[in-house]
Amino acid sequence: MTTILVLGGNFGGMTSAFELQRKLRMQARVVVVSRQKEFVYIPSLIWVPFGRRSLKDITFSAEATFRKAGIEFVLDEATRINPEASTVRLASGRELSYDFLIIATGAELVWDSLPGLGPRAFTHSIFTPPDAEATYASFQKFLEAPGPAVIGAVPGASCMGAGYEYLFNFDRYVRKHRVRNQVPITWVTPEPRLGHFGIGGIRGGELMLKAFLKWQRIDYRANAAIKEVTKDAVILESGERLPATWKMLVPAFKGARVVRESPGIGDEKGFVLTDDSYRHGTFPNIFAAGLAVRVANPFPGSVPFGVPKTGFPTDEMAKTAVENIRRVM
Repeated sequence: MTTILVLGGNFGGMTSAFELQRKLRMQARVVVVSRQKEFVYIPSLIWVPFGRRSLKDITFSAEATFRKAGIEFVLDEATRINPEASTVRLASGRELSYDFLIIATGAELVWDSLPGLGPRAFTHSIFTPPDAEATYASFQKFLEAPGPAVIGAVPGASCMGAGYEYLFNFDRYVRKHRVRNQVPITWVTPEPRLGHFGIGGIRGGELMLKAFLKWQRIDYRANAAIKEVTKDAVILESGERLPATWKMLVPAFKGARVVRESPGIGDEKGFVLTDDSYRHGTFPNIFAAGLAVRVANPFPGSVPFGVPKTGFPTDEMAKTAVENIRRVM
């Protein structure tokens, strides 16, 4: 029986596994490898920093879900792919063989792209469950001693949508707690214009955002590159210094470590090189889905930024990859 190995158990991995089980139930053995046994609904992390949701509200057991569907689940971390031998080495020392491989490992956050960036330095994060909880705790302290806020994205970031969501939630909650007059807010984005989102924008989006930001008294800098973050400011490449007691900046992404440490699988940033069918360009039995896939930016600007790969396109990539595997089996 054909063995199809899926690396990753969140959006791309879960969709891939269930599509494989649905389409190839009697023809393939489906095995999911994930270092986490829980599924976290990442889009709802945006509510955790404001206390609207707790992690238990947006989490369920991926392991139990897979096993109930008859999908094999391995709680481990993939550390290296050997495409010539069609094997994957795990952190435990095990080695798994595959006939087909789907890489749905997501991406990692890049905190070392500029000085002062990240939750271990001077900015807050909403992109992992621990960071979202820590940001909530810090926000409660900020409300006791409010000050200027800078929210935005650094050069190379691709998830501007989450930044905009956070921006408007932040504005709402400082108003709710009656400290908005003590919190000047500035939005900083590498997008060439407001509402570009890395997809070229939407009709009327820029005008709508300009009007809304003016109405909410939110200042902004578009086509702006952040150079450095300090304890009390965000410094732009232009030399402008934006005072900031509170800072939440969207970082850039890089590919998962297993891809970065598997020669020939990914590009220089660790994203998987595929064609339009999400099939690897060199190894025809390897496919990929979601954040793991390299997607070239068709809208380059003077400040670099990336193309967003959110839950919906990730699911569609996974379904496409599975259908193409079905056709070539």
